[in-house]
Amino acid sequence: MIPAAVAVILSLAPMAQGAAGGQTGFRGWGPRMGLSIDPDQVHIGAHVDFGQFAPNWRFQPNVEAGFGDHLTLIALNMEVSYRFGSTWETWSPYLGGGLGLNVFNVDDNNGNNNHDRDNDSDTDVGANVLAGLEKGGRNGDRFFFETKLGLSGGAPDLKLTVGWTFL
Repeated sequence: MIPAAVAVILSLAPMAQGAAGGQTGFRGWGPRMGLSIDPDQVHIGAHVDFGQFAPNWRFQPNVEAGFGDHLTLIALNMEVSYRFGSTWETWSPYLGGGLGLNVFNVDDNNGNNNHDRDNDSDTDVGANVLAGLEKGGRNGDRFFFETKLGLSGGAPDLKLTVGWTFL
């Protein structure tokens, strides 16, 4: 599931590369990881920064896999954010949100070996809001801290994430 979702996101990159220079067009990709609350999990994933579609607004979809709390959660998030700073080499805050497709598999077999009968999976569409802080390096790479609140659809109530975007 994760490789397929990453392949879909990365296949969109050529469509976003038409714009030249600055912060428009494809800006890079990178890993992300962190912790979530309710469900209590560790998550890992990847994102693609397609750059600005309007001044300071960017499209940055991501895929994340969460593990723990007797649950595996795969989230494919289509998110946009507004970056308050225009200088990339300083710490700048951003706010955003988006919709996500959340696929979760609950392991409720309580230690029994009968995995077929006791596993439940479901898919939901969820919404989230996010806030973060980002700093760019001289080479164009960027590091960020992000907090995400799940509003619906089986998304975790809170996610704390760190990530890196490679140019």
